[in-house]
Amino acid sequence: MNTFLPILLSLVVLISIFRLVYHFKDDIKFFTTGFDSGFKLSEILMLWKLAKTSQLSEPCALYWSLPALEKGISTIITNAKDNGMEHSKKTQDFLARLYSYRTKLELSPKNKKGLSSTKYIDVGQKIRVILKGRGVFSSEVINNSKDLIISLPLQNNQITISGVDWVGMMMSVYLWRKDDAAYVFDTYVRENSMFNGKSVLCLSHTDNLLRTQKRRSVRCECHIYAQMYIIKSETADLKSMETQPGLKCLLEDISEDGALICIGGKGVSNLQIKLQFTIGESFIVMSGFVRGVEFDQEKNQSKLHFECTCIDTPMKNAILSYVYNVIPEEEKEIIEAMDLAEKDEKDKEETEKSSTTSETLQNNETDISEPQTNVTVENQVQSATVTENTESNDVKNVLDLPPLEDF
Repeated sequence: MNTFLPILLSLVVLISIFRLVYHFKDDIKFFTTGFDSGFKLSEILMLWKLAKTSQLSEPCALYWSLPALEKGISTIITNAKDNGMEHSKKTQDFLARLYSYRTKLELSPKNKKGLSSTKYIDVGQKIRVILKGRGVFSSEVINNSKDLIISLPLQNNQITISGVDWVGMMMSVYLWRKDDAAYVFDTYVRENSMFNGKSVLCLSHTDNLLRTQKRRSVRCECHIYAQMYIIKSETADLKSMETQPGLKCLLEDISEDGALICIGGKGVSNLQIKLQFTIGESFIVMSGFVRGVEFDQEKNQSKLHFECTCIDTPMKNAILSYVYNVIPEEEKEIIEAMDLAEKDEKDKEETEKSSTTSETLQNNETDISEPQTNVTVENQVQSATVTENTESNDVKNVLDLPPLEDF
């Protein structure tokens, strides 16, 4: 009897433990997953409460599902606004951790379908070709079937090697696939041929592509007007707001660590700059360097590849919220309305310019003796009166962006 009692008590304790474990298995799974993902106990408790509030069937989805995580982040932002805690350090720091984890998920190889063969490269894909001893060339995929057909590679916009001389050569091809990563592969030129009346090169297909994921952030396309300032002083405050008008520019894509900027005129590499713009109700100041320039001589415009090296956490979170499209519904509607209004104004200006151009052509046909005025983008800018605080200036057409050298 004395031996049986301890055994019975042990069985009761074990059964109780198993029942507790079974009853709280979801809680245990959620907490262990959170700790493995690097979250603190306080953050896991908050996410657990969020999972219950959001009525998620699978609470752990907050750790690995992008839609679930986005819904959770959106809920946190909404609740913080309702409680007046949106700009508190605690909220911003927590959002920063969530955005960091979301970026990690977005860039995870298991969430990306990589390019497995050159047979799947899209027509129109821009590529860079490296020929050993001859430098870097630019080209474009014209067709993709039996061979990978590319346009005749150019160097500084000129044909430096004839099509016939390319035949039999081994080349290294580099490309950046939109919303994916950079790829590189080696192939050789099978033949020089004609395609739609143009001289092209026929490349052999290969399944041996090297995928190089170097991005630390996720970018999204945008259409945001901004003010750009050239930083000339080493002691300049990189985070302060500038009160004087700067160079008007257009952001064509954005992430928390950079942007693609469109300006008028010819840009300059390695230039230290500061950007100021708004996203919804958030005012953003980003400072950093121009790492690359693409100049379009015909349009007299440049695209600057900007790397951000200095930005406050709340502003970074506002950009991430925009990038990941997890802004609360009411703010999405505001931004959408602003974007549509901006587009309407741009379309209206383009229509008016087309109408003006048509009338000018008709007048010139009527009176040939009247000298024509050669209106360039630069002349339009120099003759325009810049008013920084007017609505029409905020939606100014990108073709009228003032040249960089004018500032």
